[in-house]
Amino acid sequence: MTKKIFRSICVVAIAVFLASLVLIMGVLYDYFSGVQSGQLKTETTLCASAVEKGGLSYLNGLPDGDYRITWISADGTVLFDSKANTADMENHLEREEIKEAIADGDGESSRYSDTLMERQLYCAHLLSDGTVLRLSASHLALWSIIFAMLQPIVIVIIIAVCLSLLLAYRLSKRIVSPLNELDLDNPNAEGVYEELSPLIDRITSQQEQLRAQKAELMQKQEEFDTATGSMNEGIILLSESGSVLSINKSATKILGVSRYCIGKDLLLFNNSFEIQELLRIAEAGARSEKIIPIDGRDYQFNASPILTDNTVSGIALIIFDITEQEKAEEARREFTANVSHELKTPLQNISGSAELLSGGMVKPEDVPEFASQIYTESKRMITLVDDIIKLSHLDEGAEDMTPQEVDLYELAKLTVRNLSPVADGAGVSISLSGEKAKLSGIPQLLSGIIYNLCDNAIKYNREGGSVTVCVSQNEKNVILSVADTGIGIPPEAQERVFERFYRVDKSRSKSVGGTGLGLSIVKHSVKLHGGEIEIRSNIDKGTEMIITLPKQRNNKDDI
Repeated sequence: MTKKIFRSICVVAIAVFLASLVLIMGVLYDYFSGVQSGQLKTETTLCASAVEKGGLSYLNGLPDGDYRITWISADGTVLFDSKANTADMENHLEREEIKEAIADGDGESSRYSDTLMERQLYCAHLLSDGTVLRLSASHLALWSIIFAMLQPIVIVIIIAVCLSLLLAYRLSKRIVSPLNELDLDNPNAEGVYEELSPLIDRITSQQEQLRAQKAELMQKQEEFDTATGSMNEGIILLSESGSVLSINKSATKILGVSRYCIGKDLLLFNNSFEIQELLRIAEAGARSEKIIPIDGRDYQFNASPILTDNTVSGIALIIFDITEQEKAEEARREFTANVSHELKTPLQNISGSAELLSGGMVKPEDVPEFASQIYTESKRMITLVDDIIKLSHLDEGAEDMTPQEVDLYELAKLTVRNLSPVADGAGVSISLSGEKAKLSGIPQLLSGIIYNLCDNAIKYNREGGSVTVCVSQNEKNVILSVADTGIGIPPEAQERVFERFYRVDKSRSKSVGGTGLGLSIVKHSVKLHGGEIEIRSNIDKGTEMIITLPKQRNNKDDI
């Protein structure tokens, strides 16, 4: 609007200026023509007086000037002409100014001269002897005046245009200023043009309606946010065209969109092919669901059409995070498969040995060996089942175990003493250092942590190696360190050693009787106590397991 007003003012100002310039030039043209005519008449009178006295000799003695002087006899013959040859000139008796001069004593006219090939202004005077003296001069044309005044005209035009632009800019700003400063929240304020009253009234009416609608929408939005804000599931309500009508906080986090996406097409923010397919099916009136991975997590999308009079008027999209469920299901499948595999081997050995013994196919002297094998495999199965029961117990949260104040150093001391014969049998030395360190924990689980770490350090050590157990503390935590000089753990396996049934060296694990569940039990026990595990290991140089446990836990639920 400002530009239109600015252009209009500029056009009007320039048009008025050009019209004024044309008018002024017309007035100037008339003025200069009158001045030229008066000067020519004066010059004619003076020249006539001189010719009366000096005759032709006076005329011949005149230098060339701006005026053309012509002396004409009473019969029209040209006696003298300052610009042309008199012999070539025709009779001038019929010239208008000659006729007027003969009749009235003076005559004037303006016409195109065939002799000089330009428009001339003529003035004639009757002499006492009946002859006529005529003076003529080039008639000033409008363009000659314009060219003569070109420089001042250009300067005036530049100044006028600049002033027009400046004034147009200021006026347009001044005109539009009340509109730009119009307070839409209070449009009836003073200083607004009366011509805008109908518009102001309509704005006021619409604002009242908008406020009422906004209050209603805000109430509904608050109710929706209250109901869905704390939900982990994502909820999105879409129009029939796919525009977002409402979206809760969980959905914005899952899809990585802003709450400001309301009113816009959801596919502008997430153009996943799977989501497009879900919405397409829902728009057709059918319910659909699909599992879609997003940022390393699995989400189940349920799209349901909202029907009004058997017509799809919207879509409800609900998103469930099933990552943990999927992981738990996968873990259960793997655990079942691993347990079956781990139990199958000793059962086959026991079954095979028992079958041979029952069939009398074993020599008497070999019976003790087969019996020993059956005993060893049975003991291995019992150990495996015990570890599985412990792990299941830990998975359930160990609700029946009560935390109490425990001195971790004393537990480590007891464990080291019990494992010393095992270490001696493996050719490994085991030692304890540190200080008394009390914490709130479950003794059975803490003993299991120390036992499993020390047992692994002995089993996966080399003959002549050592195991060092250290207990220390700081202001908030108790720190247990178990270091060995064994085979070490490869870097790529350090994250996986706590998985159930995972073994770095499967052949060695079988030979030393490991179940593959020891470190899983350690991990769960440490987690129940709110602690952390750190592994420092180098191949063929040894491994150090560092357990950090808080001295105090807030409540039983944290354990």
